[in-house]
Amino acid sequence: MSRFDRIYRIHDLLRNARHPVPMRVFMDALEASRNTITRDFEFLRDSLGAPIEYCRQHNGHQYAPDSSEFELPGFWMTPTELYALLACEQLLENVQPGMITSRLAPLKDKIRHLLGESGHDAERISERIHIQPIQARTAAHQIFDPVAEATLAGKRLTFSYSARSGTGSTHRQTDPQRLLHYRSNWYLLAVCRTAGALRLFSLDRISEPRVQGTPSAQRTIAELDGFAYASFGIFGGGPKGTAHLRFSSHAAEWVADEIWHPDQIGEHRDGGYHLKVPYSDERELVMEVLRYGADVEVLGPPELRAEVVLRIRKMAGMY
Repeated sequence: MSRFDRIYRIHDLLRNARHPVPMRVFMDALEASRNTITRDFEFLRDSLGAPIEYCRQHNGHQYAPDSSEFELPGFWMTPTELYALLACEQLLENVQPGMITSRLAPLKDKIRHLLGESGHDAERISERIHIQPIQARTAAHQIFDPVAEATLAGKRLTFSYSARSGTGSTHRQTDPQRLLHYRSNWYLLAVCRTAGALRLFSLDRISEPRVQGTPSAQRTIAELDGFAYASFGIFGGGPKGTAHLRFSSHAAEWVADEIWHPDQIGEHRDGGYHLKVPYSDERELVMEVLRYGADVEVLGPPELRAEVVLRIRKMAGMY
């Protein structure tokens, strides 16, 4: 058992004991020698300020009854909890490089030191947990940092935006509401003050972001959820229809376990899998349907089916 684990166990024994704890109990519980435990007592007293005292009458150790309740100071967690924290940091680093690295560097050093004392190799965390971003569009930290700052601090944000529609760069004044990470890419959900409505901005199309001193006007959670999650995909807004898709038995092995939308309805019947999802903009949904090729058929609504048919005919014409 490492010193880390022993300190944790000693504290637990002393904290929950009704009477002074004999040395033999510590030796049996920690599977350690008297000298080792004595050194651990000294570390607890000298380095952590634990009020450990020896009671001659009961021949055992205890936390001094007249002292205030003692807890292990600072950041004191089990090795499992420390590994979980490092894993979370590694996940965030893979999602957005540099997102919190500088801020967590001192804490990571302390965690690695503690795990080092316990005989664990914390460096292997980065080797064992990794996110492979597919079709990710890079959000440089010069863009991400001020956008995140304005969003978290509730400040107004101005920036230049180059929409993919090819309309050129426009100046935007916004009230940031949320940062969304969707399919390996970052989006800002904000109120565009020119349009007076909620809009989604892809961070890779933002340039020259400036955090303003003016507080941003905040929308309700219900409004934000209604815009961002009411329909399938990244395109916001209330649903204009419900797509009815029939997947083959082969595709059903995957699709039946997928969540396309919180309000989806799915069932196995007719030798396949029927999925119904609300949508507000057919563009992303059509691309998702085409990804399954002949393993999916759009049963409705008619306009969505017609759009898929049009795309397939254009594709066939290329070959």
